[in-house]
Amino acid sequence: MIGDRIKQARQAAGLSLRALAEQAGVSAMAISKYENNKSTPSSKVLLALSRVLGVRVEYFFRQAKVALEEVEYRKYTHLPKRVLAQIKGDVIEQVERFLELEDYLPTCPIEIFRPPVDLPQHINNYAEIEEVACKVREAWQLGLNPIPGLTDTLEERGILVFQSEAIHGDRFDGLAATVDGIPVVVVGAGWPGDRQRFTLAHELGHLMLKGRLNTALGEEQAANRFAGAFLAPESEVRKELGERRTRLEVRELCVLKKAYGLSMGGWQHRAKDLGILSEAAYRSMVRYFRMRGWHKHEPCDDYPREQPLLFTQLVYRALAEDLIGESKAAELLRMPQADFHAQRNMDRAEPATVDQ
Repeated sequence: MIGDRIKQARQAAGLSLRALAEQAGVSAMAISKYENNKSTPSSKVLLALSRVLGVRVEYFFRQAKVALEEVEYRKYTHLPKRVLAQIKGDVIEQVERFLELEDYLPTCPIEIFRPPVDLPQHINNYAEIEEVACKVREAWQLGLNPIPGLTDTLEERGILVFQSEAIHGDRFDGLAATVDGIPVVVVGAGWPGDRQRFTLAHELGHLMLKGRLNTALGEEQAANRFAGAFLAPESEVRKELGERRTRLEVRELCVLKKAYGLSMGGWQHRAKDLGILSEAAYRSMVRYFRMRGWHKHEPCDDYPREQPLLFTQLVYRALAEDLIGESKAAELLRMPQADFHAQRNMDRAEPATVDQ
């Protein structure tokens, strides 16, 4: 129903009824009636709503209906319900577009997610999680080197990754859910790359460790240990840092952050977890960073942000195989058709002629 689509788009845009009404040039009562399917907006009103909400008119007639299941919000503190509704609405809209695209493709574009079969059934302490992370890397043929594109790595193994502009600030560490049994992970689009990567690895840890942890172990702490071990395997950490250290140099941590996409704080934690730094030395470094405000803004360049590529690549694949047209491709990518046409033809300029 059109009303459901209007409400979803409004929530995804983070607008109240009154705010949408004012920007679209109609009354809040009219918006309420549209959303409750008591009235149908005219074509003129739909155009105004599409402009304000940043969607194409076709969006309001999309038939896909997505339900997020097993939704987990990570570290959110006193976020208004409106903000949570905006995050959820944004995620649902992105998932809907992915599933709609999937319907056009002759075969399912992603694998079914399955944990490697040889993972231990019971994990009794945090140190055993190191082995789990290594087994996942081995099963996925990742070796021990830094993983350059973690988003691609997860999507290739059946985990949908989305980014949301609605997720920002320090009070929210992402969202995990399932859609028709497919794991979905959402991170902030504006976050630094190292924060995005740790959140993605953390959520992967939840998936890999589910049902395996001793009841005495904390799930969040276990997922954090997995994330660190997955991004920087123990053997490589020991090669980089050695077996015992009394402190780590700030510039040294900057270099390692750039190489592995794990934050400077993450490297300190890895050194403590592996016994390279003593608890006292680790606490000393943490205090040193806090005194300078580096626990919030680390003193080196941000790691590049992750770039989800699968969806865009599949849109162009469907277009190349004449499964969809330009209008549908532009709608799926949430672009004006003229902009999409220009982008599509960026390499199609006619070669310059040379006068003889």
